[in-house]
Amino acid sequence: MRELLLCPPDFYGIEYEINPWMSRARGAETAVAKAQWTGLQAALSQLDCKIELISPQPKLPDMVFTANAGLAVGRQFIPSNFRHKERAGEAPHFARWMEERGYQISWLPNDYYFEGEGDALFAGEALFCGYKFRSDIKSHRAIAEMLGCLVVSVELVDPRFYHLDTCFCPLPDGAVIWFPAAFDEYGQKAIREHVSDLIEVEPDEAMHFCCNAVPLGRDIVLPEGAPKLANALTKRGYKCHQLPMSEFLKAGGACKCLTMFMPQRDKAG
Repeated sequence: MRELLLCPPDFYGIEYEINPWMSRARGAETAVAKAQWTGLQAALSQLDCKIELISPQPKLPDMVFTANAGLAVGRQFIPSNFRHKERAGEAPHFARWMEERGYQISWLPNDYYFEGEGDALFAGEALFCGYKFRSDIKSHRAIAEMLGCLVVSVELVDPRFYHLDTCFCPLPDGAVIWFPAAFDEYGQKAIREHVSDLIEVEPDEAMHFCCNAVPLGRDIVLPEGAPKLANALTKRGYKCHQLPMSEFLKAGGACKCLTMFMPQRDKAG
């Protein structure tokens, strides 16, 4: 049974602008955001997983996006080093919470920016790591050494897809959902070389963050607004659970951003 970490949206809101989606002028509707988060929690609760909740903290509105907390592999947890000062305060809370639950905490050097599962996803034997907008490529070597695994670095080139999990979603059967235009030419080549079964999404559906999905066995929880992808996944034998995520899209997040696997893999490699 997979274990997931979520954070209630008690303090969620658009209080600053650190990606192209965020605009304080069109802030999130609090009641709708809470209803959408509750809908996500309910959908996940009906699937084969266990949900843990971390207490939200005031003045940390993006703590709700737990995928950015860090990366858990086995009983090791690598906390994030956030690029933006607005989010840096989240890291100690997540690290303390994980340590209290028996995880070994492995900190990166302070000047190595890394934003957790948002920029680090296993596909096959490789850990794909995105870089440029939030994470630094130099953090990838350190993570490879910490975990003893193959790390494939891929550059993100569209600021709207600033984290890897906004445009890349590995599936349990070895396939990967992706939006190629979010990557540079070398990154596209590297992904094609390592993944033989790629499901490409169209630009209009990518903009609904359809790649920001949570696969759990043959179930996939994803944002609504991607009928073509949902149809393709259904033909592959998956059951799609499409949810409204409008208020979190305003901050540049959706289903996967709101969810962290504990751990993502039992062991690296």
